[in-house]
Amino acid sequence: MDFDFSPEQLAMRKHMREFMEREVAPVAAKNDRDCKFDWDIAKKIFAEGFLGCPVPEKYGGLGMDYIAYGLMTEEVNRVCSSTRTLFSVQTSLVALTILKWGTEEQKKYYLPKMCSGEFIGCYGLTEPEAGSDAANQQTKAVKDGNDYLLSGQKTWISCGSIATHALVFATVDKSLGHKGITCFIVDTKSKGFTAAPIKGKLGLRSSDTSSLFLEDVRVPKENILGNVGEGFKIAMSALDNGRFSVAAGAVGLVQGCVDACTRYAMERKTFGKPIGEHQQVQAMIADMVADCEAGRLLYLRAADLKNKGVRNSLETSIAKLFCGEAANRAAHNAVQIYGGYGYSDEYPVERYFRDAKVLNIYEGTREIQRLIIAQDALGIRYANGTPTGRPTALAGAAV
Repeated sequence: MDFDFSPEQLAMRKHMREFMEREVAPVAAKNDRDCKFDWDIAKKIFAEGFLGCPVPEKYGGLGMDYIAYGLMTEEVNRVCSSTRTLFSVQTSLVALTILKWGTEEQKKYYLPKMCSGEFIGCYGLTEPEAGSDAANQQTKAVKDGNDYLLSGQKTWISCGSIATHALVFATVDKSLGHKGITCFIVDTKSKGFTAAPIKGKLGLRSSDTSSLFLEDVRVPKENILGNVGEGFKIAMSALDNGRFSVAAGAVGLVQGCVDACTRYAMERKTFGKPIGEHQQVQAMIADMVADCEAGRLLYLRAADLKNKGVRNSLETSIAKLFCGEAANRAAHNAVQIYGGYGYSDEYPVERYFRDAKVLNIYEGTREIQRLIIAQDALGIRYANGTPTGRPTALAGAAV
Protein backbone atom coordinates (compact mmCIF):
# COMPACT_ATOMS: atom_id res chain seq x y z
CA MET A 1 0.00 0.00 0.00
CA ASP A 2 1.30 3.44 -0.95
CA PHE A 3 1.29 5.65 2.15
CA ASP A 4 1.50 8.85 0.09
CA PHE A 5 -1.82 10.41 -0.84
CA SER A 6 -2.18 11.64 -4.41
CA PRO A 7 -2.76 15.35 -5.12
CA GLU A 8 -6.33 14.51 -6.11
CA GLN A 9 -7.01 12.68 -2.84
CA LEU A 10 -5.56 15.53 -0.79
CA ALA A 11 -7.54 18.08 -2.78
CA MET A 12 -10.82 16.25 -2.20
CA ARG A 13 -10.10 15.93 1.53
CA LYS A 14 -9.27 19.65 1.76
CA HIS A 15 -12.38 20.58 -0.20
CA MET A 16 -14.60 18.47 2.05
CA ARG A 17 -13.00 19.82 5.23
CA GLU A 18 -13.53 23.41 4.12
CA PHE A 19 -17.13 22.68 3.14
CA MET A 20 -17.94 21.02 6.47
CA GLU A 21 -16.33 23.82 8.49
CA ARG A 22 -18.09 26.50 6.48
CA GLU A 23 -21.55 25.01 5.96
CA VAL A 24 -22.18 22.34 8.60
CA ALA A 25 -20.16 23.15 11.72
CA PRO A 26 -22.06 26.40 12.48
CA VAL A 27 -25.46 24.64 12.47
CA ALA A 28 -24.65 21.07 13.59
CA ALA A 29 -25.42 21.62 17.28
CA LYS A 30 -28.70 23.43 16.62
CA ASN A 31 -29.89 20.82 14.12
CA ASP A 32 -29.06 18.09 16.62
CA ARG A 33 -30.89 19.93 19.40
CA ASP A 34 -33.91 20.49 17.15
CA CYS A 35 -33.79 16.91 15.75
CA LYS A 36 -33.94 18.53 12.33
CA PHE A 37 -32.91 17.05 9.01
CA ASP A 38 -31.41 20.07 7.26
CA TRP A 39 -32.53 20.15 3.65
CA ASP A 40 -30.46 23.26 2.98
CA ILE A 41 -27.29 21.38 3.94
CA ALA A 42 -28.38 18.35 1.90
CA LYS A 43 -28.92 20.49 -1.20
CA LYS A 44 -25.48 22.04 -0.83
CA ILE A 45 -23.96 18.56 -0.60
CA PHE A 46 -25.84 17.57 -3.75
CA ALA A 47 -24.64 20.67 -5.57
CA GLU A 48 -21.01 19.91 -4.72
CA GLY A 49 -21.31 16.43 -6.27
CA PHE A 50 -19.90 14.79 -3.15
CA LEU A 51 -22.36 11.89 -3.30
CA GLY A 52 -20.80 10.44 -6.42
CA CYS A 53 -17.22 10.31 -5.16
CA PRO A 54 -16.40 6.63 -5.98
CA VAL A 55 -18.92 6.28 -8.84
CA PRO A 56 -17.38 6.33 -12.35
CA GLU A 57 -17.71 9.57 -14.28
CA LYS A 58 -19.70 7.89 -17.05
CA TYR A 59 -22.49 7.35 -14.51
CA GLY A 60 -22.36 10.89 -13.16
CA GLY A 61 -19.86 10.38 -10.34
CA LEU A 62 -16.49 11.93 -9.56
CA GLY A 63 -14.59 8.77 -10.46
CA MET A 64 -12.45 8.92 -7.32
CA ASP A 65 -11.03 5.87 -5.56
CA TYR A 66 -11.91 4.41 -2.16
CA ILE A 67 -9.04 6.14 -0.41
CA ALA A 68 -10.42 9.53 -1.44
CA TYR A 69 -13.89 8.39 -0.43
CA GLY A 70 -12.64 7.28 2.98
CA LEU A 71 -10.80 10.56 3.57
CA MET A 72 -13.89 12.54 2.59
CA THR A 73 -16.11 10.43 4.82
CA GLU A 74 -13.74 10.99 7.72
CA GLU A 75 -13.91 14.75 7.21
CA VAL A 76 -17.72 14.69 7.19
CA ASN A 77 -17.95 12.74 10.45
CA ARG A 78 -15.28 14.89 12.10
CA VAL A 79 -17.94 17.60 12.16
CA CYS A 80 -21.32 15.84 12.07
CA SER A 81 -22.27 12.15 12.26
CA SER A 82 -25.79 12.84 11.04
CA THR A 83 -24.49 14.38 7.83
CA ARG A 84 -22.18 11.41 7.36
CA THR A 85 -25.19 9.11 7.57
CA LEU A 86 -26.76 10.71 4.49
CA PHE A 87 -23.40 10.61 2.72
CA SER A 88 -22.78 6.92 3.56
CA VAL A 89 -26.25 5.56 2.87
CA GLN A 90 -26.60 7.30 -0.47
CA THR A 91 -23.14 6.31 -1.67
CA SER A 92 -22.08 3.09 0.07
CA LEU A 93 -25.33 1.24 0.58
CA VAL A 94 -27.32 2.34 -2.47
CA ALA A 95 -25.26 3.80 -5.34
CA LEU A 96 -22.34 1.40 -5.06
CA THR A 97 -24.74 -1.54 -4.75
CA ILE A 98 -26.51 -0.54 -7.95
CA LEU A 99 -23.10 -0.01 -9.58
CA LYS A 100 -22.04 -3.58 -8.74
CA TRP A 101 -25.27 -5.48 -9.27
CA GLY A 102 -27.38 -3.39 -11.64
CA THR A 103 -27.97 -3.92 -15.32
CA GLU A 104 -26.49 -1.32 -17.65
CA GLU A 105 -29.95 0.19 -18.05
CA GLN A 106 -30.40 0.43 -14.27
CA LYS A 107 -26.98 2.02 -13.80
CA LYS A 108 -27.55 4.59 -16.53
CA TYR A 109 -30.97 5.50 -15.12
CA TYR A 110 -30.39 5.56 -11.38
CA LEU A 111 -26.75 6.44 -10.77
CA PRO A 112 -26.56 9.92 -12.35
CA LYS A 113 -29.67 10.90 -10.38
CA MET A 114 -28.22 9.39 -7.20
CA CYS A 115 -24.98 11.30 -7.66
CA SER A 116 -26.79 14.60 -8.24
CA GLY A 117 -29.23 14.12 -5.36
CA GLU A 118 -32.26 14.08 -7.66
CA PHE A 119 -32.87 10.60 -6.31
CA ILE A 120 -32.27 9.81 -2.63
CA GLY A 121 -31.88 6.20 -1.65
CA CYS A 122 -32.36 4.10 1.46
CA TYR A 123 -31.41 0.52 2.27
CA GLY A 124 -34.33 -1.61 3.40
CA LEU A 125 -32.85 -4.71 5.02
CA THR A 126 -33.48 -4.52 8.78
CA GLU A 127 -36.85 -5.71 10.07
CA PRO A 128 -38.40 -6.04 13.54
CA GLU A 129 -37.43 -9.75 13.49
CA ALA A 130 -34.37 -9.48 11.26
CA GLY A 131 -31.50 -7.42 12.59
CA SER A 132 -28.31 -9.41 13.05
CA ASP A 133 -30.36 -12.36 11.76
CA ALA A 134 -30.69 -10.69 8.37
CA ALA A 135 -31.53 -13.92 6.56
CA ASN A 136 -34.80 -14.10 8.51
CA GLN A 137 -36.61 -11.74 6.15
CA GLN A 138 -40.36 -11.61 6.69
CA THR A 139 -41.13 -9.18 3.88
CA LYS A 140 -42.71 -11.15 1.05
CA ALA A 141 -42.55 -10.74 -2.71
CA VAL A 142 -45.37 -12.48 -4.57
CA LYS A 143 -45.15 -12.76 -8.35
CA ASP A 144 -48.13 -11.24 -10.16
CA GLY A 145 -47.73 -11.43 -13.92
CA ASN A 146 -44.69 -9.36 -14.85
CA ASP A 147 -44.68 -7.64 -11.46
CA TYR A 148 -44.10 -8.52 -7.82
CA LEU A 149 -46.28 -7.48 -4.90
CA LEU A 150 -44.20 -6.61 -1.82
CA SER A 151 -45.65 -6.68 1.69
CA GLY A 152 -43.87 -6.29 4.99
CA GLN A 153 -42.15 -3.89 7.38
CA LYS A 154 -38.63 -2.49 7.63
CA THR A 155 -37.28 -0.58 10.61
CA TRP A 156 -34.31 1.59 11.61
CA ILE A 157 -33.91 2.69 8.01
CA SER A 158 -31.75 5.78 7.56
CA CYS A 159 -33.18 8.28 5.07
CA GLY A 160 -36.38 6.22 4.93
CA SER A 161 -38.76 9.19 5.02
CA ILE A 162 -36.78 11.36 2.61
CA ALA A 163 -35.88 8.66 0.09
CA THR A 164 -37.28 8.63 -3.41
CA HIS A 165 -36.14 5.04 -3.90
CA ALA A 166 -35.49 2.12 -1.56
CA LEU A 167 -33.53 -1.07 -1.97
CA VAL A 168 -35.97 -3.51 -0.41
CA PHE A 169 -35.02 -7.08 0.42
CA ALA A 170 -37.89 -9.56 0.34
CA THR A 171 -38.28 -13.31 0.11
CA VAL A 172 -39.90 -14.91 -2.90
CA ASP A 173 -39.91 -18.32 -1.22
CA LYS A 174 -39.57 -18.63 2.55
CA SER A 175 -38.74 -22.34 2.28
CA LEU A 176 -35.48 -21.49 0.48
CA GLY A 177 -34.14 -19.54 3.46
CA HIS A 178 -31.55 -16.92 2.53
CA LYS A 179 -31.52 -18.26 -1.05
CA GLY A 180 -35.07 -17.02 -1.52
CA ILE A 181 -34.25 -13.38 -0.75
CA THR A 182 -34.37 -10.95 -3.66
CA CYS A 183 -33.49 -7.25 -3.89
CA PHE A 184 -35.93 -4.78 -5.46
CA ILE A 185 -35.53 -1.12 -6.36
CA VAL A 186 -38.76 0.41 -5.09
CA ASP A 187 -40.12 3.85 -5.92
CA THR A 188 -41.27 5.24 -2.57
CA LYS A 189 -44.17 7.03 -4.28
CA SER A 190 -45.68 3.65 -5.14
CA LYS A 191 -49.15 2.90 -3.83
CA GLY A 192 -48.98 1.01 -0.54
CA PHE A 193 -45.55 2.35 0.46
CA THR A 194 -45.44 4.51 3.59
CA ALA A 195 -42.69 5.69 5.93
CA ALA A 196 -42.89 6.77 9.58
CA PRO A 197 -40.01 8.68 11.22
CA ILE A 198 -38.54 7.20 14.42
CA LYS A 199 -38.27 9.82 17.15
CA GLY A 200 -36.42 10.01 20.46
CA LYS A 201 -33.06 8.66 19.28
CA LEU A 202 -29.98 8.76 21.48
CA GLY A 203 -27.81 10.09 18.68
CA LEU A 204 -27.88 10.97 14.97
CA ARG A 205 -30.70 13.30 15.87
CA SER A 206 -30.47 15.44 12.75
CA SER A 207 -30.56 12.47 10.40
CA ASP A 208 -33.75 10.80 9.24
CA THR A 209 -34.44 7.30 10.60
CA SER A 210 -37.73 5.63 9.79
CA SER A 211 -39.85 2.52 9.63
CA LEU A 212 -41.11 1.47 6.21
CA PHE A 213 -44.45 -0.23 5.59
CA LEU A 214 -45.28 -2.04 2.36
CA GLU A 215 -48.79 -3.24 1.56
CA ASP A 216 -48.97 -4.99 -1.81
CA VAL A 217 -46.53 -2.52 -3.35
CA ARG A 218 -46.34 -3.31 -7.05
CA VAL A 219 -42.81 -3.50 -8.42
CA PRO A 220 -42.04 -4.41 -12.05
CA LYS A 221 -39.66 -7.30 -12.58
CA GLU A 222 -37.30 -4.85 -14.34
CA ASN A 223 -36.65 -3.37 -10.90
CA ILE A 224 -35.09 -6.54 -9.54
CA LEU A 225 -31.45 -5.84 -8.68
CA GLY A 226 -29.28 -8.77 -9.64
CA ASN A 227 -31.15 -12.04 -10.04
CA VAL A 228 -34.01 -13.61 -8.13
CA GLY A 229 -32.53 -15.30 -5.06
CA GLU A 230 -29.35 -13.21 -4.97
CA GLY A 231 -30.68 -10.72 -2.44
CA PHE A 232 -28.74 -12.01 0.56
CA LYS A 233 -25.48 -11.94 -1.39
CA ILE A 234 -26.28 -8.41 -2.55
CA ALA A 235 -27.10 -7.32 0.99
CA MET A 236 -23.79 -8.62 2.33
CA SER A 237 -21.77 -6.94 -0.42
CA ALA A 238 -23.57 -3.67 0.34
CA LEU A 239 -22.67 -4.03 4.01
CA ASP A 240 -19.00 -4.41 3.05
CA ASN A 241 -19.20 -0.90 1.60
CA GLY A 242 -21.38 0.40 4.41
CA ARG A 243 -19.02 -0.90 7.08
CA PHE A 244 -16.12 0.75 5.29
CA SER A 245 -17.73 4.19 5.43
CA VAL A 246 -18.77 3.61 9.06
CA ALA A 247 -15.14 2.84 9.91
CA ALA A 248 -13.87 5.94 8.13
CA GLY A 249 -16.57 8.02 9.77
CA ALA A 250 -15.67 6.62 13.19
CA VAL A 251 -12.09 7.79 12.69
CA GLY A 252 -13.50 11.21 11.87
CA LEU A 253 -15.33 11.22 15.19
CA VAL A 254 -12.11 10.31 17.00
CA GLN A 255 -10.33 13.12 15.18
CA GLY A 256 -13.10 15.48 16.19
CA CYS A 257 -12.54 14.50 19.82
CA VAL A 258 -8.79 15.05 19.47
CA ASP A 259 -9.34 18.48 17.94
CA ALA A 260 -11.84 19.53 20.60
CA CYS A 261 -9.81 18.21 23.53
CA THR A 262 -6.40 19.52 22.52
CA ARG A 263 -7.88 22.97 22.07
CA TYR A 264 -9.81 22.90 25.34
CA ALA A 265 -6.97 21.34 27.34
CA MET A 266 -4.72 24.32 26.69
CA GLU A 267 -7.46 26.86 27.48
CA ARG A 268 -8.97 25.39 30.63
CA LYS A 269 -6.88 25.85 33.78
CA THR A 270 -6.91 24.01 37.12
CA PHE A 271 -4.43 24.14 39.96
CA GLY A 272 -2.80 27.13 38.30
CA LYS A 273 -1.99 25.58 34.91
CA PRO A 274 -3.72 24.33 31.73
CA ILE A 275 -5.28 20.92 32.24
CA GLY A 276 -3.25 19.74 29.24
CA GLU A 277 -0.22 19.81 31.50
CA HIS A 278 -1.79 17.23 33.84
CA GLN A 279 -0.55 13.72 33.08
CA GLN A 280 -3.96 12.02 33.31
CA VAL A 281 -5.38 14.39 30.69
CA GLN A 282 -2.31 13.82 28.53
CA ALA A 283 -2.82 10.07 28.82
CA MET A 284 -6.41 10.30 27.57
CA ILE A 285 -5.39 12.50 24.65
CA ALA A 286 -2.49 10.17 23.80
CA ASP A 287 -4.92 7.23 23.66
CA MET A 288 -7.20 9.18 21.32
CA VAL A 289 -4.34 10.05 18.99
CA ALA A 290 -3.05 6.46 18.92
CA ASP A 291 -6.54 5.09 18.22
CA CYS A 292 -7.05 7.69 15.49
CA GLU A 293 -3.84 6.77 13.69
CA ALA A 294 -4.43 3.03 14.03
CA GLY A 295 -8.03 3.27 12.88
CA ARG A 296 -7.08 5.37 9.88
CA LEU A 297 -4.54 2.79 8.77
CA LEU A 298 -7.12 0.02 9.12
CA TYR A 299 -9.74 1.68 6.95
CA LEU A 300 -7.10 2.74 4.41
CA ARG A 301 -5.96 -0.88 4.16
CA ALA A 302 -9.53 -1.88 3.32
CA ALA A 303 -9.71 0.99 0.81
CA ASP A 304 -6.51 -0.18 -0.86
CA LEU A 305 -7.96 -3.68 -1.27
CA LYS A 306 -11.20 -2.25 -2.65
CA ASN A 307 -9.21 -0.23 -5.18
CA LYS A 308 -7.49 -3.44 -6.28
CA GLY A 309 -10.76 -5.36 -6.53
CA VAL A 310 -9.62 -7.81 -3.85
CA ARG A 311 -12.12 -9.38 -1.46
CA ASN A 312 -11.98 -7.38 1.78
CA SER A 313 -14.82 -8.51 4.02
CA LEU A 314 -12.46 -9.48 6.83
CA GLU A 315 -10.34 -6.34 6.62
CA THR A 316 -13.45 -4.18 6.51
CA SER A 317 -14.91 -5.96 9.55
CA ILE A 318 -11.67 -5.45 11.48
CA ALA A 319 -11.69 -1.75 10.59
CA LYS A 320 -15.37 -1.38 11.50
CA LEU A 321 -14.92 -3.11 14.86
CA PHE A 322 -11.76 -1.28 15.90
CA CYS A 323 -12.82 2.16 14.68
CA GLY A 324 -16.26 1.92 16.27
CA GLU A 325 -14.76 0.91 19.59
CA ALA A 326 -12.12 3.64 19.28
CA ALA A 327 -14.79 6.27 18.68
CA ASN A 328 -16.61 5.25 21.84
CA ARG A 329 -13.40 5.33 23.87
CA ALA A 330 -12.48 8.74 22.50
CA ALA A 331 -15.92 10.24 23.09
CA HIS A 332 -15.99 8.88 26.64
CA ASN A 333 -12.61 10.42 27.41
CA ALA A 334 -13.54 13.68 25.68
CA VAL A 335 -16.50 14.15 28.01
CA GLN A 336 -14.23 13.32 30.94
CA ILE A 337 -11.67 15.93 29.88
CA TYR A 338 -14.36 18.58 29.58
CA GLY A 339 -15.74 17.60 32.98
CA GLY A 340 -19.04 19.25 33.81
CA TYR A 341 -18.99 21.18 30.54
CA GLY A 342 -18.80 17.88 28.69
CA TYR A 343 -22.19 17.01 30.12
CA SER A 344 -23.74 19.99 28.35
CA ASP A 345 -24.47 20.54 24.68
CA GLU A 346 -22.63 23.84 24.95
CA TYR A 347 -19.67 21.86 23.58
CA PRO A 348 -19.65 19.25 20.79
CA VAL A 349 -18.19 16.37 22.82
CA GLU A 350 -21.61 15.67 24.34
CA ARG A 351 -22.96 15.10 20.83
CA TYR A 352 -19.93 13.01 19.88
CA PHE A 353 -20.58 10.82 22.94
CA ARG A 354 -24.19 10.15 21.93
CA ASP A 355 -23.43 9.69 18.24
CA ALA A 356 -20.58 7.23 18.90
CA LYS A 357 -22.80 4.51 20.35
CA VAL A 358 -24.54 3.63 17.11
CA LEU A 359 -21.15 2.80 15.56
CA ASN A 360 -21.21 -0.37 17.71
CA ILE A 361 -24.67 -1.29 16.48
CA TYR A 362 -25.61 -0.53 12.90
CA GLU A 363 -24.35 -2.20 9.74
CA GLY A 364 -23.30 -5.16 11.82
CA THR A 365 -22.96 -4.96 15.59
CA ARG A 366 -19.56 -5.23 17.24
CA GLU A 367 -20.54 -8.76 18.24
CA ILE A 368 -21.17 -9.69 14.59
CA GLN A 369 -17.81 -8.21 13.58
CA ARG A 370 -16.10 -10.26 16.28
CA LEU A 371 -17.89 -13.35 15.00
CA ILE A 372 -16.63 -12.74 11.47
CA ILE A 373 -13.07 -12.14 12.65
CA ALA A 374 -13.03 -15.10 15.02
CA GLN A 375 -14.46 -17.51 12.46
CA ASP A 376 -11.74 -16.53 10.03
CA ALA A 377 -9.05 -16.97 12.69
CA LEU A 378 -10.47 -20.37 13.62
CA GLY A 379 -10.55 -21.52 10.02
CA ILE A 380 -14.31 -21.97 9.74
CA ARG A 381 -15.04 -22.44 6.06
CA TYR A 382 -17.14 -20.06 4.01
CA ALA A 383 -19.33 -20.79 1.03
CA ASN A 384 -20.27 -17.91 -1.28
CA GLY A 385 -19.35 -15.39 1.38
CA THR A 386 -21.46 -17.09 4.01
CA PRO A 387 -20.29 -19.37 6.85
CA THR A 388 -21.35 -22.89 5.98
CA GLY A 389 -24.61 -23.71 7.75
CA ARG A 390 -24.75 -20.25 9.32
CA PRO A 391 -26.16 -17.84 6.70
CA THR A 392 -26.81 -15.10 9.23
CA ALA A 393 -23.30 -14.78 10.63
CA LEU A 394 -22.20 -12.08 8.19
CA ALA A 395 -25.37 -10.11 8.74
CA GLY A 396 -26.18 -7.24 11.03
CA ALA A 397 -28.67 -4.44 11.43
CA ALA A 398 -28.09 -1.82 8.77
CA VAL A 399 -29.66 1.53 9.42
